Amino acid sequence: MRTRFTRAEREAQILDAAVAVFTERGYANTSMDAVAERVGVTKPVLYTHFGSKEGLLLACVTQARAQLLEATSQAAMEASGPEDMLRRGTLAFFRFLDDRRGSALVYAESSVTAEAIEDIRAQQTDFIASLLGAADPTADPQRLQGWAQVIVGACERLAHWRKQDPSVTAEQATEYLMDLAWQGLGARAGDSGRAR
Repeated sequence: MRTRFTRAEREAQILDAAVAVFTERGYANTSMDAVAERVGVTKPVLYTHFGSKEGLLLACVTQARAQLLEATSQAAMEASGPEDMLRRGTLAFFRFLDDRRGSALVYAESSVTAEAIEDIRAQQTDFIASLLGAADPTADPQRLQGWAQVIVGACERLAHWRKQDPSVTAEQATEYLMDLAWQGLGARAGDSGRAR
């Protein structure tokens, strides 16, 4: 007896399989046949849901974007103060990359995903700027954006380095970022109730 799935359930299955295959093989070496085989459906089913391999990849990146914001927001909400917010949010970012096989898609180097990846950067920059604004409510919004750009860029480079050297843990990468970032930010937030 065949199990009937709703459209949303089937799409979730396809995305899970696609993330696994894209992660294992990379975008160029992934075929729709391989994804269909992993899900246990025919290739036309994939095209019905996502239109093309590009559409499937973009759906995977969109899903990763939502999951990343959820993970970092949840971590920040559990913080005891501004420094702890930045620390927990940064650690959640690195753990997100570790815990989700397909999260490497966040850094997929493909012309297909360039705009979607930039949207993720913008999302995380805005999120970090809001955290920094909580630490220093008097800071100029443009300055907050500038600080957030620096942090997002540093996190991306640390993530790339960790991919090359898996011995660097999420906790270590977080500490390295905090060593530099909080030296300057912490001094500015000192009168705004930073946690130490």
